[in-house]
Amino acid sequence: MIVAGIGFSSTATLDSLRAAYDQASAGHAVDALATVADKEGHAALTDFASTIALPLHFIAPADLAGQRTLTCSTRSRATYGTGSVAEATALAAAGPGARLISPRQISDDRLATCAIAIGGQT
Repeated sequence: MIVAGIGFSSTATLDSLRAAYDQASAGHAVDALATVADKEGHAALTDFASTIALPLHFIAPADLAGQRTLTCSTRSRATYGTGSVAEATALAAAGPGARLISPRQISDDRLATCAIAIGGQT
């Protein structure tokens, strides 16, 4: 399974999410979206998931801290104990043995990030 992990500010728009996703997902057939559970209900996220018709998985904040990320945001580190919400949620949702195939990409307005992970081979 290929998962797009999304991290974003509370002020992110549908365009913010789309821009980060488009950068990260280029060349990848994404199966699902994931983000941290406390973002559930955010209007732009709900609209975005509906627009691209992908299932959306919510990851508990406690499940982010153990994920090894390639990039590091000081805000993500302070809030969630991980270097990147986008990378950590993609890895967590893709399952055991997952690896990043696209590190965190940042929207031009800097309000959203996206990373792509692929599930481990069994």
